[in-house]
Amino acid sequence: ILCLFSAAVALDFKYHHAEELEQYLKGIHAAYPSLTHLHSIGRSVEGRDLWVLVLGRFPTHHKIGIPEFKYVANMHGDETVGREILLHLIDFLVTSYGRDPVITRLINNTRIHIMPTMNPDGFEATKVPDCYYTRGRYNQNGKDLNRNFPDAFENNSASIQPETRAVMDWIKNETFVLSANLHGGALVASYTFDNGNPVTGSLEGYSRSPDDDVFVHLAKTYSSNHASMYKGVGCDNRQTFPEGITNGYSWYQLEGGMQDYNYVWGQCFEITLELSCCKYPPADQLEKFWRDNKVALIEYMKQVHLGVKGQVTDKNGNPIPNAIVEAKGRPHVCPYRTNEQGEYFLLLLPGTYVINATVPGFKSMLKTVEIPDNTGNFSALKQDFSLPEASDQIRSRFASCPKTPLYQELARASAAVKPTLHTLVLMTIMLVIFK
Repeated sequence: ILCLFSAAVALDFKYHHAEELEQYLKGIHAAYPSLTHLHSIGRSVEGRDLWVLVLGRFPTHHKIGIPEFKYVANMHGDETVGREILLHLIDFLVTSYGRDPVITRLINNTRIHIMPTMNPDGFEATKVPDCYYTRGRYNQNGKDLNRNFPDAFENNSASIQPETRAVMDWIKNETFVLSANLHGGALVASYTFDNGNPVTGSLEGYSRSPDDDVFVHLAKTYSSNHASMYKGVGCDNRQTFPEGITNGYSWYQLEGGMQDYNYVWGQCFEITLELSCCKYPPADQLEKFWRDNKVALIEYMKQVHLGVKGQVTDKNGNPIPNAIVEAKGRPHVCPYRTNEQGEYFLLLLPGTYVINATVPGFKSMLKTVEIPDNTGNFSALKQDFSLPEASDQIRSRFASCPKTPLYQELARASAAVKPTLHTLVLMTIMLVIFK
């Protein structure tokens, strides 16, 4: 019986279509019920389930202090390597648990969400695999899912697709801290922002987020642990990426991308991983792609334990949801807030920071922290805040962040305080007359 059961969840290096993928995930969950949780976060245009397998010591629900991590692949249906790599990652994690001490500690201290395909319809529609482009890139409504999210810089007129809506709701309902989405067509780790304006430095060709140092570190973590990405050699002579990384905007401007949405509205640091020059390579190359990415996938997951985490409570020890907690000097355009359990997670590189906990209407609390590199210990630095004047009844009054181009408003405000050339000339004339 054990042999038959093992055969049922055995994973070959080949492409798995919708029924096979579903069968495999259900087999894994049946074989490891205490370690995994399988659920669908929604359905595609054609009604296919958007499956997510969760791994962890408490796979069915969030546990205080344990950060949430996710991998998403195949949002472009014809970019297929990530889809299969994530299935092999699942296989590696469940079979290594209890045997490999590093993997065991990673799973015990992290809740890991894996979505092998965000665009199952596009994958099934790709009848003739191609290295460059097929119509399967889009969902069944002909929409590019990586141009379909609300944008922080300009109005995105694209109608939200079922797959996009499912992911947006998923992000809203979980406390994701770190994420990556897997693509094909290049070999590089790309990081936010994908879009930009003068406020974020787009005039210089680089759209810088408040946490640019962390994003560079995250991208380098993946590229340096990949078999060849760190070399920076592009897929043709025109395209090179020093150290195998790039700022998204520096590469090409993208409106409505998923990684910017995660960072601005989901409080989740996400990078985009381009894993193969050929979008849909022959199946006999999949084993090499797995070997090339295996270490990088694990090392990147460990980074969810960077920085600082903790709870914000009132004088009675009750958690305060929606309290703003941010590091001084790096405010987010949509302030990062505590979840329903009063928890916060801030990804920060080792160093000294001032952490500001604020409940609107009450006095802020500042704490200086020295953050070590705790990724090897699988736990960020813990720093709680007790706000004696605040009440746990202060909830959602200031909690919502509108799905509008927030950086557009910031650009207008910035321009408003800058004197125009006309104003400068007028002031100079007035000064001369006065003298």
